[in-house]
Amino acid sequence: MKRTNRNNFIYLLPSRIIAVGIFVAIILVSPMTSHAATITIASLGLGDSRPGAINIGYTFTGSNVSLVTIRCIREVYADTAGGSVVPTGISTATATFDTVNSNFIPTPSSWTLTRPANGTLQLTLAGGEVSASAAARKLVFNNITNGSVADTRYYLRVNTYSDTACTTPIDNATISYIYTNGSTLTLTVDPTLTFTVNGVSSGQACNGATSTQTSTATTIPFGTVNIAANSIVCQDLQISTNATNGFTVYARYTGRPQSGANLIADTTGTNVAPTAFSAAGTEAYGYTTNDVSLGTGTASRFSSNLWAAMTNSNNEVAFDATGVTSTIYRIGHQVGISATTRPGTYITTIIYTCTPVY
Repeated sequence: MKRTNRNNFIYLLPSRIIAVGIFVAIILVSPMTSHAATITIASLGLGDSRPGAINIGYTFTGSNVSLVTIRCIREVYADTAGGSVVPTGISTATATFDTVNSNFIPTPSSWTLTRPANGTLQLTLAGGEVSASAAARKLVFNNITNGSVADTRYYLRVNTYSDTACTTPIDNATISYIYTNGSTLTLTVDPTLTFTVNGVSSGQACNGATSTQTSTATTIPFGTVNIAANSIVCQDLQISTNATNGFTVYARYTGRPQSGANLIADTTGTNVAPTAFSAAGTEAYGYTTNDVSLGTGTASRFSSNLWAAMTNSNNEVAFDATGVTSTIYRIGHQVGISATTRPGTYITTIIYTCTPVY
């Protein structure tokens, strides 16, 4: 071999070494450019975390989103961070994409949702879009059925791709989450009822009439009655209760007002059909109520200044369909005598009963 050949060999060898070195460097750098970026500050919010809950909204939120064109977004729910087995009991068969509350891409309604398999949700758009911002991007899917196992860690993987075939990755995130049983809260509210009878002064309005005597909580004192004018005494019934279905107040007497063998006649009206009270000079006793919303019959049947005969059985005088903090109903009592009404002190007992319906 000639020296010049050796010299050529000596000079060519480094050239070949340099060429090989450049080739190797290119191979090492190229794969690194295809690695997907990691979405940071990522979270998954569940509208209801109870196992087996249905029609639940799942909200993924993440930042550090790459501002490049995205054509595919995929969510995968799995039992491990890199696995393909879905959480036990989960169902995404009826999942829907919430285009109103999602902002991962600028026009969510333009994207098409598919469900390649249970636990996998995929959005695609042929033209693709670039996220409006890198921070606080949201993907919201509704109508998912939760997995059935509580207190077990599961995972959501979110990946974005530059192609609709979902093969060229851009970004990724993996979030763990747990289904939890709800805590049963209990409390007891005792039923309440306050029922008070209060006196009313003379000269007070009483369902179209005016009281002529002053009552107390326990007395209805007509005083000395004459044939020239009837006597009217009123009482207020005050009720408060938390009863769900309200209450009814009833009134009855132990018998017609009596003095020895003598009795005062009842007025002609009844609780079902009250009538005007007889004029002065006619013997009669009866009652009225200012409640125009009674619970039976004609609700406003006592309006106005109409009266009914008291009986030995309960008669409705007040009603409310719901519980009340405090309400007052006014009950009036009226008596008249005739020229032949026998002298004496006439007595009976009026009994009010308030019945709440819990």
